[in-house]
Amino acid sequence: MRRNIILASASPRRRELLAQIGLEFRVRPAAGEEKTNEQEPGKRVEALSCHKAVQIAEEADEDTVIIGADTLVFCQGRTLGKPKDEEDARAMLSLLAGNTHQVYTGVTLAWKEDGAVRRRSFFEKTDVSVYPMTPEEISDYIGTGEPMDKAGAYGIQGRFARYIRGISGDYTNVVGLPAGRVYQELKGILE
Repeated sequence: MRRNIILASASPRRRELLAQIGLEFRVRPAAGEEKTNEQEPGKRVEALSCHKAVQIAEEADEDTVIIGADTLVFCQGRTLGKPKDEEDARAMLSLLAGNTHQVYTGVTLAWKEDGAVRRRSFFEKTDVSVYPMTPEEISDYIGTGEPMDKAGAYGIQGRFARYIRGISGDYTNVVGLPAGRVYQELKGILE
């Protein structure tokens, strides 16, 4: 029976979500650059999450389940990861303002069984509609520093909430981890 959980991510938002649903876990971020040739959004985030989870699972004990996750924002055919700088954040926010975009989070649960790494991957997609924003509102939001470490240059759980027109799908997915789905998928593995 697997009893230990490791989150293969340094994201404080993912830590908060796992704690919120009552899971006890350790944090051990995966190292290295994440790359994939997958173009379809769901498969892309799954592949990125798999890289993280499997890397940690290879070194873990058999009683441990690793959670790897990756979140990307897609708008009008463009992939929006974390902004490189303030100008990149401005371009992303300008694209999102007044539009509906998709947030995809891929999750991989990985564990060792009989010496081999097993895994289960899935993704969630949430549609997010954003009110129009003036250039001044975009500049003010960038000035908070919030956009700089988040896919799509915004945090729905922060000050950007004032610009959210609506969502269709899992709110926690937009924060960075579809918490309910993770819990349901973990149940079968942890037993």
